[in-house]
Amino acid sequence: MDRRQALKVMAIAAAVPSLTSCAPTDAGDDVVVAPAAANPKAAGTAWDPDLLAPVIPWERTLTSDELETLATLCDIIIPADERSPGASQLGAHDFIDEWVSAPYARNERDQVTVRGGLVWLDGESAGRFGEGSRFRELDAAQQRAICDDIRSVADAPSGLEAGARFFDRVRDLTAAAFWTTREGMQDLGYVGNVPLARWDPPPPEVLRHLGLE
Repeated sequence: MDRRQALKVMAIAAAVPSLTSCAPTDAGDDVVVAPAAANPKAAGTAWDPDLLAPVIPWERTLTSDELETLATLCDIIIPADERSPGASQLGAHDFIDEWVSAPYARNERDQVTVRGGLVWLDGESAGRFGEGSRFRELDAAQQRAICDDIRSVADAPSGLEAGARFFDRVRDLTAAAFWTTREGMQDLGYVGNVPLARWDPPPPEVLRHLGLE
């Protein structure tokens, strides 16, 4: 890092303390900056994030056809009920699209899992319910029959292990998308960092369960 770049980073760090961190190294006072990401639009430098006008700096990769099937699966995982909308109504499939489109190794692996799993879902639907059947076009009982077989990686029938790994990843991403929305937090009863007029400590049975009594 040259002197000009170091001064630039330190100026930004002083203006926005939480944006980056400076740590001493063996060389002295050098400022440590995260390496650039593979996507040139996401430089990963201290001055790259625009916290006042955040944008997604990569193109989304899932097709409209894939998103339609993914939305169906998200709603099977977290359906609408009297307390909250279904996952797709809160954009869970769009969140997953954003996640798997990110130019990072873990996200790229998830993209392979999700896109391959969506193809697998339609293939399994055709194999069980007739040539040309699409998962999103099956009735609820047929969709659930497939999902019941892949709901657990450990208990998946022979030959369905890949489908179970796909379902497991989509279930985790759907939950992350859903319960980080306002509606999802209300569904959990999560209060958040807000002042309370009164705070009651955990009841004794909860403390006993946690071994904190």
